[in-house]
Amino acid sequence: MVSPSRSRAGVRGAPTRTRLAAAVAAALTVGAGLTLRAVAAGDVAKYGGDALYTLLLSALVLVVAPRTSPAKAAAVALAVSWGVEFLQLGGVPAHLARESTASRLVLGSTFNAPDLFWYAVGAATGWFAASRVRAGRRTPAAAAPSPY
Repeated sequence: MVSPSRSRAGVRGAPTRTRLAAAVAAALTVGAGLTLRAVAAGDVAKYGGDALYTLLLSALVLVVAPRTSPAKAAAVALAVSWGVEFLQLGGVPAHLARESTASRLVLGSTFNAPDLFWYAVGAATGWFAASRVRAGRRTPAAAAPSPY
């Protein structure tokens, strides 16, 4: 049985571990995106980048708010991604993309309906990865109560 003091210490350390794991995941996602752009072209690079964009957002949600559930982090990332995509129906992102490379990378420039699906793929991947990390962090005593 886990003592109450050890249990509380584990709870306090969980946000720090989550934040660190999410920061590492974010850095790896940026690296994957840069690698994808360097080695792939066409639809693979474009749609893979879309999924990685939302995966990165999901990780960043957990960096900022480490107590957020994996499902909520994925939902927020998906909502932001879809919001940016629908914003492209107006002219502001296209104008900003012409003015700034950073704006083009963050906001894109033109609406493309298939992107919505690939953002969902990225969100699902983020949810799955964060869920597995959290499940692996639980001790057997915490994961399944003793029958005694």
